[in-house]
Amino acid sequence: FSDSSLEDHTELHFPSLAGDITQKGYEKKRSKLIGAYLPQPPRVDQALPQERRAPVTPSSASRYHRRRSSGSRDERYRSDVHTEAVQAALAKHKERKMAVPMPSKRRSLVVQTSMDAYTPPDTSSGSEDEGSVQGDSQGTPTSSQGSINMEHWISQAIHGSTTSTTSSSSTQSGGSGAAHRLADVMAQTHIENHSAPPDVTTYTSEHSIQVERPQGSTGSRTAPKYGNAELMETGDGVPVSSRVSAKIQQLVNTLKRPKRPPLREFFVDDFEELLEVQQPDPNQPKPEGAQMLAMRGEQLGVVTNWPPSLEAALQRWGTISPKAPCLTTMDTNGKPLYILTYGKLWTRSMKVAYSILHKLGTKQEPMVRPGDRVALVFPNNDPAAFMAAFYGCLLAEVVPVPIEVPLTRKDAGSQQIGFLLGSCGVTVALTSDACHKGLPKSPTGEIPQFKGWPKLLWFVTESKHLSKPPRDWFPHIKDANNDTAYIEYKTCKDGSVLGVTVTRTALLTHCQALTQACGYTEAETIVNVLDFKKDVGLWHGILTSVMNMMHVISIPYSLMKVNPLSWIQKVCQYKAKVACVKSRDMHWALVAHRDQRDINLSSLRMLIVADGANPWSISSCDAFLNVFQSKGLRQEVICPCASSPEALTVAIRRCGVGLLGQHPPGRGVLSMHGLTYGVIRVDSEEKLSVLTVQDVGLVMPGAIMCSVKPDGVPQLCRTDEIGELCVCAVATGTSYYGLSGMTKNTFEVFPMTSSGAPISEYPFIRTGLLGFVGPGGLVFVVGKMDGLMVVSGRRHNADDIVATALAVEPMKFVYRGRIAVFSVTVLHDERIVIVAEQRPDSTEEDSFQWMSRVLQAIDSIHQVGVYCLALVPANTLPKTPLGGIHLSETKQLFLEGSLHPCNVLMCPHTCVTNLPKPRQKQPEIGPASVMVGNLVSGKRIAQASGRDLGQIEDNDQARKFLFLSEVLQWRAQTTPDHILYTLLNCRGAIANSLTCVQLHKRAEKIAVMLMERGHLQDGDHVALVYPPGIDLIAAFYGCLYAGCVPITVRPPHPQNIATTLPTVKMIVEVSRSACLMTTQLICKLLRSREAAAAVDVRTWPLILDTDDLPKKRPAQICKPCNPDTLAYLDFSVSTTGMLAGVKMSHAATSAFCRSIKLQCELYPSREVAICLDPYCGLGFVLWCLCSVYSGHQSILIPPSELETNPALWLLAVSQYKVRDTFCSYSVMELCTKGLGSQTESLKARGLDLSRVRTCVVVAEERPRIALTQSFSKLFKDLGLHPRAVSTSFGCRVNLAICLQGTSGPDPTTVYVDMRALRHDRVRLVERGSPHSLPLMESGKILPGVRIIIANPETKGPLGDSHLGEIWVHSAHNASGYFTIYGDESLQSDHFNSRLSFGDTQTIWARTGYLGFLRRTELTDANGERHDALYVVGALDEAMELRGMRYHPIDIETSVIRAHKSVTECAVFTWTNLLVVVVELDGSEQEALDLVPLVTNVVLEEHYLIVGVVVVVDIGVIPINSRGEKQRMHLRDGFLADQLDPIYVAYNM
Repeated sequence: FSDSSLEDHTELHFPSLAGDITQKGYEKKRSKLIGAYLPQPPRVDQALPQERRAPVTPSSASRYHRRRSSGSRDERYRSDVHTEAVQAALAKHKERKMAVPMPSKRRSLVVQTSMDAYTPPDTSSGSEDEGSVQGDSQGTPTSSQGSINMEHWISQAIHGSTTSTTSSSSTQSGGSGAAHRLADVMAQTHIENHSAPPDVTTYTSEHSIQVERPQGSTGSRTAPKYGNAELMETGDGVPVSSRVSAKIQQLVNTLKRPKRPPLREFFVDDFEELLEVQQPDPNQPKPEGAQMLAMRGEQLGVVTNWPPSLEAALQRWGTISPKAPCLTTMDTNGKPLYILTYGKLWTRSMKVAYSILHKLGTKQEPMVRPGDRVALVFPNNDPAAFMAAFYGCLLAEVVPVPIEVPLTRKDAGSQQIGFLLGSCGVTVALTSDACHKGLPKSPTGEIPQFKGWPKLLWFVTESKHLSKPPRDWFPHIKDANNDTAYIEYKTCKDGSVLGVTVTRTALLTHCQALTQACGYTEAETIVNVLDFKKDVGLWHGILTSVMNMMHVISIPYSLMKVNPLSWIQKVCQYKAKVACVKSRDMHWALVAHRDQRDINLSSLRMLIVADGANPWSISSCDAFLNVFQSKGLRQEVICPCASSPEALTVAIRRCGVGLLGQHPPGRGVLSMHGLTYGVIRVDSEEKLSVLTVQDVGLVMPGAIMCSVKPDGVPQLCRTDEIGELCVCAVATGTSYYGLSGMTKNTFEVFPMTSSGAPISEYPFIRTGLLGFVGPGGLVFVVGKMDGLMVVSGRRHNADDIVATALAVEPMKFVYRGRIAVFSVTVLHDERIVIVAEQRPDSTEEDSFQWMSRVLQAIDSIHQVGVYCLALVPANTLPKTPLGGIHLSETKQLFLEGSLHPCNVLMCPHTCVTNLPKPRQKQPEIGPASVMVGNLVSGKRIAQASGRDLGQIEDNDQARKFLFLSEVLQWRAQTTPDHILYTLLNCRGAIANSLTCVQLHKRAEKIAVMLMERGHLQDGDHVALVYPPGIDLIAAFYGCLYAGCVPITVRPPHPQNIATTLPTVKMIVEVSRSACLMTTQLICKLLRSREAAAAVDVRTWPLILDTDDLPKKRPAQICKPCNPDTLAYLDFSVSTTGMLAGVKMSHAATSAFCRSIKLQCELYPSREVAICLDPYCGLGFVLWCLCSVYSGHQSILIPPSELETNPALWLLAVSQYKVRDTFCSYSVMELCTKGLGSQTESLKARGLDLSRVRTCVVVAEERPRIALTQSFSKLFKDLGLHPRAVSTSFGCRVNLAICLQGTSGPDPTTVYVDMRALRHDRVRLVERGSPHSLPLMESGKILPGVRIIIANPETKGPLGDSHLGEIWVHSAHNASGYFTIYGDESLQSDHFNSRLSFGDTQTIWARTGYLGFLRRTELTDANGERHDALYVVGALDEAMELRGMRYHPIDIETSVIRAHKSVTECAVFTWTNLLVVVVELDGSEQEALDLVPLVTNVVLEEHYLIVGVVVVVDIGVIPINSRGEKQRMHLRDGFLADQLDPIYVAYNM
């Protein structure tokens, strides 16, 4: 019926409203309604009656109805269209199979616990506070469970109520006939796509219906065209029709084209990365009805004998008819446990009142005075004690605050209840004997203070504990006034608990309104299954019942769990007139119903459905009616009602014979798509996604209702718009206790018309319910404000999503009532999360299958993506007191990563639609225009240099030698006994030392060995495979003496030969080593059986063991002919896993040593502590070369020794009073982690770092500022000056470009915008601003080094503070790669580049690192302004994603912050997917908690969607000797499936 509107529809089925129930009246009404839509000629009108009387053939009826046979049980409740819709939606998806790999999981995670360890959890259908039938999983066959729980969507055809009371097996129900007739009429009229504005105004029968539509226009809505008018849109997207000339049109089109930014914009960093703002869909439905009118309920009739207050009623019945039964309680076998009469209730309440006022505290200082708040803590199976306590409080004029019984010290939500009690100033808690005994006690028998609770005095209200009031004492019974009568608690969406205050007047008026609406009379019997402490259960079963002297049969929750039919049996047994239930009670009764003969429900005149406001209750109502109609249940008996803690009863359907005559129930089949825009549209062609709603009756007597827009100003809704229902009445709550601001927003709302005028001088109250007032004043509720999730501008209701998830064959996999749906905010939009409890017997594949089907179903029916779907083990979700799911607590656990799911499916790819647009690369601007642009904008070209080597006058004796071997010989002659090297062992004792002459003599012997045993020629390559120590140094100089070229190689690790030996073999082969020198121990290792398993040991070159050297000196020491010949080769494995060897000439080696000597002011009298690996880069140069050149003493500390003694390095620095020390990041991290808690004991041992002036981290990466800062902070107490800690920077083409020396300004730190960085821009921001990234200067540029920043693509020079590649020119640049492939192009590009513009003569080496130079305010040693170099990251490590450049370290830093259990993280890309590998320090159960958190943080901070999350054990991410992550090795391991991950999640 896309063309009808709800109002027309419902009108047709409300003959009573028209005042004429005849066929003729129906005709008249119908033609009036439809007339407006029809083409004018009148003859159609006469043709209509015949059309409409056409008999409904069974075939056409069966389009709407599956024929029901009463024979098969399974099908009987399957009136559920929703399940069909879901199945149909899923069938659509069947064709394209899901191409998502299933997550993989370690076995230990799968076998979490054995089946027997599980108890089936409480299940229920509600989303709030219900638990379940005990025998749910054992007692009933699954087939019946499966079939019923699908009840959700009743056939769309039955819009009106069925007027016939034939049994449900008849094919034609009245409603479907009417619907069919309407369909025929619609078929006649050929109305095209759009409906006339649906006008669901509230009117009575006198109003005629006006449809605002020009006469004679057909229903299709085309925008009127004037001349050549085009539909244009204004700036904010509003369509405007106007005459547009072609010229203007052309201009408009040009304006729409993106402009190329003018030149200067390339140089001004005014860049902002914008998130996509969801553009409203131009075709989205908009409300078109007239403004609604407020709806008045009937007058509240005053009946003469109504009591003046509730206490007066109690006194009256307690004295006139003391024997009348007031309340019957049941035990768990369903036997009456106790009958409370009105007489007993009266006397007991008096006792309670007297005891509260006079027996607590002293006579002078009573603990409780009238007006004070008192907590009522009673279990659900003891309504009698609760009732006496409640009325006792009313009589004593104290304010009862009924709350749940706290079971443990930290119940879900119990802390929040504690806050409520604290804010209400509660000091006394009334409770029953049994409850008091059951509370947790401390060893001394005290009741502990619950978490967040105030200190309470627990007072037991059983008769035996109370004293009889004296004869002369009598409670003061007044007429109802505006004092607070009681406070009802309410849990908000975020889990906080508020107290709604209800005054005595409101209490009494509410009872009167309910009495009138429900037609209660004296001494009626009512069965109550609901919680009597709050809401409908309290209002009907405790309050209104006493006003009318009714008899309440209270069914405790525990009995319902054992016997779900108990309430029905009690209705029969007591011939009860009224029953108060929730839809889950009806559902359970259906599940448990076994054709019991003796059931007769004909005594019921009213079955109040307390959660009628949940649109999904309709299925339970219909199914229940369907089955129990044959047992005497009449259709008009079912009375859904809507309530809210603030507005009390909002609306209730009147029972059959009310004061206004019979109101047939109304139905609407609303388009789910329309609802997401807050618009009421009767279901369109898309039959799958509809919501069938039933009315919840009329506005309460004495109340006025309207609906207002849910957000912003409380403006009245239109008639076809969904809004928040607001009520103006005496019978409502008045405030949130103690919260005036929130009270104002909820209890003091003044709805306004579109002109801005308030509609009433009295305030309205927001009910928290979303809905609309239909024709005839019927109220429809489509959801709750609390369940509302606004995803990219469209509203979805949590209950609807739960219903869809459940319709996907749930009973096999998840427990029906144990599904939580909530939204979390990620990247400026709400994202839907579904958490369900999984049955222990379902397999991984089944669950995953179910999860993917749920995603498809929700996508088809709600057109919204689910961000995360998680399954947790049975019984692990936090529960509310009545066994339902505690939503806010579940959300909290999800966000903090302690939900411990056993299955997770994230779909960020499908639902995150507001990412910034992928960056389009601008056509590169030529280098010339960049230069010009820089000049124009006054920017200097980014270049900097260290001190000029030529101009430095120093008494450097070593300068006169070209070769290091000559320097060593000179030192051996001039200062033979000067100690150059001291090696420490793991206890800090000297293991070995070398003087100048000792080193010289060892080197000579090694040279002889190479020449004689090795028969090596001048220029042959020799691999040195030694542990860090003195042998390595001697072997190096031995090679130089023999004219050979040494290559230092890290020895294989004896415990890990299989992975470390192949690298050794590779370096030996790639470097073309003719010989391999090593110690005796390693010599054996290289030839061992383990080695033979890892590599081919037969192909080793000659192996020389230097432990036993020849005794003779060489004939002569080789002197190279040319300083440009090769001195040594430096091999290193880069972080991307590439092995690269670079050639160092003799000239470069000497220049390098001189540069370092000058920067660090090294002299023979100095001592330097070195804790580095001596195999490549600056580490090798400092360990082996610098001491020989500068003559200072090097104290050598092998980093591997720190694993046994982390304090070794710092103790040595302190003991030798060292001023300069060098270490690696791994050493610094070891000290920070290993010595964090020992600073006090180290201080006691005399560790003093106050003499250290430079502590340099040797690195080839962006400085790890967090690590250096925490190191500085940690050892500050031991005298370490924070300015002493700095970093150096080197790379393959130049082993040391920067090194913080002794003089010169301190290293500076700047903060840059990470978003700009992704676009290769530098934007400096303030510290602490969002998306800021701290970058620390990488030390001072070494003497003789020149740096320029160039564009890596165009090779043009860049301006100051622009990001580009760092190029370097210096005497100690390496002279090229050493490769066996002779890849010349790469070589010349990396080592011999020239700028494409500007200074095109200088030869530069490209470092392969991005960075920028920035001129600071500081001055250098030579008085110049200081230029700081900031390294951002390696070009080959960087990842191109969505057109932007990301540095892995930035993403990793975010991920490590995401959860306390993530110790390390590495990211890499794989086929355009971002893969995040995290190391988990915690139990494997936490693995799946990390998946959503990792995905969230990367989205929030980097605007990237993670493709795969891999959770692994500690130590899986490979790290090289420099402490750098080997991401490419990790990637290869991941692709080859070698990581043994705990869990791999593939985000969809």
